[in-house]
Amino acid sequence: MFHSKKLKRFKEIKHCFFSKKNGYSTGIYKSLNCGHGSKDKKKNVQKNLKLVAKKMKVKSENLVLMHQTHSNKVIEIKKINYKKKIYADAMITKMRGVSLGVLTADCVPIILYDSKNKIIGCIHAGWKGAFKDIVKNTVHKIKKKSINSKIYASVGPCIGLKSYEVDIKFYKKFISKSFKNKIYFLHKSKSKKLFNLRKFVTDKLKQCKAKVDQVNYDTFTEKNKFFSYRRSCKLKQIDYGRCISTITMLN
Repeated sequence: MFHSKKLKRFKEIKHCFFSKKNGYSTGIYKSLNCGHGSKDKKKNVQKNLKLVAKKMKVKSENLVLMHQTHSNKVIEIKKINYKKKIYADAMITKMRGVSLGVLTADCVPIILYDSKNKIIGCIHAGWKGAFKDIVKNTVHKIKKKSINSKIYASVGPCIGLKSYEVDIKFYKKFISKSFKNKIYFLHKSKSKKLFNLRKFVTDKLKQCKAKVDQVNYDTFTEKNKFFSYRRSCKLKQIDYGRCISTITMLN
């Protein structure tokens, strides 16, 4: 379990970037796999999610997850939709007693809190969503609720610069959008670059005037702490688990 130093100061919220430890799953999913989309036993995933809800001090049905599609779609969670299937890559809410959750296995989990207007949020930011401005869309949706906002954001465990190898086509895609994006890449070889996803999303948050801190772990190299899609591919495993990151506005 990992926490943001900035967000910990606010007693009205509870948040956590969970590791893959202390759950019920076995094998390649050992042990706190929270991914419904994985091929893990459904009963184990359910038990893991119930455990997370208990830690977050909410009823298990009040732990709200998204069907994540690497989009730039942001949904506001209200009483009318929090029990429905949510197709999005970011959520915000003013509801109390509800925990918003994001699932990751190398992508960036971002937790947000507008301390002025008591709005919580979470973002699933892989390279596709980040490229399509999921970060900016989420912050703007929060700011739309009120002109005066003070947004804190914590960037959680994700794949690190030295672990994120990409090809030249990937690199050119970012450069064609803005030549300034060059700063997020390091040269590795003639055909490969290294991509700094953490810095890319952090700068997006800062451009939106959010106050940012880091829970800085590399999910690819920290094999005892986190699930990793890339690591599972390298090991030729059939599937991979997902870690959960959550935030709750306490009752």
